[in-house]
Amino acid sequence: MADKLIIFDTTLRDGEQSPGASMTKDEKLRIARQLERMRVDVIEAGFAASSNGDFEAVKAIADVVKESTVCSLARANDRDIARAAEALKGARSARIHTFIATSPLHMEKKLRMTPDQVFEQAKLAVRFAKNLTGDVEFSPEDGYRSEVDFLCRVLEAVIAEGATTINIPDTVGYAIPELYGNFIKTLRERIPNADKAVWSVHCHNDLGMAVANSLAGVKIGGARQIECTINGLGERAGNCALEEVVMAMRTRRDYFGLELGIDTSQIVPASRLVSQTTGFVVQPNKAVVGANAFAHASGIHQDGVLKARDTYEIMRAEDVGWAANKIVLGKLSGRNAFKQRLQELGIELDSESEINAAFAKFKELADRKSEIFDEDIIALVSDESVTSEHEHYRLLALSQRSEMGERPHAKVAFAVGEQEFHAESDGNGPVDASLKAIETKVQSGAEMLLYSVNAITSGSTESQGEVTVRLQHGGRVVNGVGADPDIVVASAKAYLAALNKLHSKSERVAAQG
Repeated sequence: MADKLIIFDTTLRDGEQSPGASMTKDEKLRIARQLERMRVDVIEAGFAASSNGDFEAVKAIADVVKESTVCSLARANDRDIARAAEALKGARSARIHTFIATSPLHMEKKLRMTPDQVFEQAKLAVRFAKNLTGDVEFSPEDGYRSEVDFLCRVLEAVIAEGATTINIPDTVGYAIPELYGNFIKTLRERIPNADKAVWSVHCHNDLGMAVANSLAGVKIGGARQIECTINGLGERAGNCALEEVVMAMRTRRDYFGLELGIDTSQIVPASRLVSQTTGFVVQPNKAVVGANAFAHASGIHQDGVLKARDTYEIMRAEDVGWAANKIVLGKLSGRNAFKQRLQELGIELDSESEINAAFAKFKELADRKSEIFDEDIIALVSDESVTSEHEHYRLLALSQRSEMGERPHAKVAFAVGEQEFHAESDGNGPVDASLKAIETKVQSGAEMLLYSVNAITSGSTESQGEVTVRLQHGGRVVNGVGADPDIVVASAKAYLAALNKLHSKSERVAAQG
């Protein structure tokens, strides 16, 4: 029987470190449930010690997820590790993932610690974690740029202390596939107790080689766990993309010879959910989950596919979940049908009032849009006005006038807390006028870093527009996402959603692995 490859998803931890990609507890729960439906082996739910919000999110996921191992990151100190263990108490299967930097550059410049001090701290951290849970993962941060002799010394010691998984991060995306694979192979050959732990790879995509490096770590280095994220989400250029490594393993099983537990039909739904939740749009030519991934424009290609699909397709669109893109509901659909579809999509709202609010939004949308797709429903329940009763900023009404040759003008009514405001402004376009009107009353002083528009479903001008607004203020970067058939309304929703995140002031401690 072939070896099993463990898929470790860190969308909710490392992926969330993308500027503006921070998620609420409810959003994280929704994604965690989808990852469980996909049968991901390990879900890194967050960094419990970084903030009360992250602690609560890890705890909530640990209490709900039963089929996957739930993991929390922790720096190599007792406080972080104890906090992670506390958050994971409710998990059926829990893992603590502790880390400390081991490269000369990081030890000297960041930690200001000697190699001997790092060695002792790594040992003590794993020993402490092992007393709290049986499943302990250790990562030497910036491991690929660490000195081999020192790294062997540290890893041998932490395995002796009980680390069950050893992860080798290419923290800054510096590796080259062949060199990275041989690096892990060398470590495994030189460390006497290497066979006592599962070896793992964690690659960043700064040079566009995260997936290639991860596959080399498995094939050449003998690693049996890959750490990855949905859509390759992550800080800087992102992380290794789950959908790409999983389909590479499945499509080229003849070469890799490894078993996977992933339900690949859940890949596209997961990709859409993460994209719509974070506001990070998937590029059309993205492998596996991009809109063009299974599109054939060339006449020669179209002819070949019509005669035999495998002439130009190495995998089937339905195998990764594209077949699920169908009309499911319309304006005559009832509450029970809507509730059933939410369950089929893995969306669980916490109360009847939330279901009622979502159904009211659905009926309102169905009156304006004749065909309701799965993506529309996901966007609808991602709307903070449905899932949060306490949003600080809420859009109440919007009207705008725009004619050729005339300067556009917008009037906006919105609530700030319990107070209602009415504002109006001119602008270069209806969107600009609407957002300027809001800002005349809010006066947030935030700088807009990004404004993007994406059609939630393709093939119709009736599609909802999904707008992402990225704001920066006081060193914080947040994304707001809004969806509506009217792109101006979607823009106002997105702007207010971003302001809500700025208002929440949820501070997080940066971590990197």
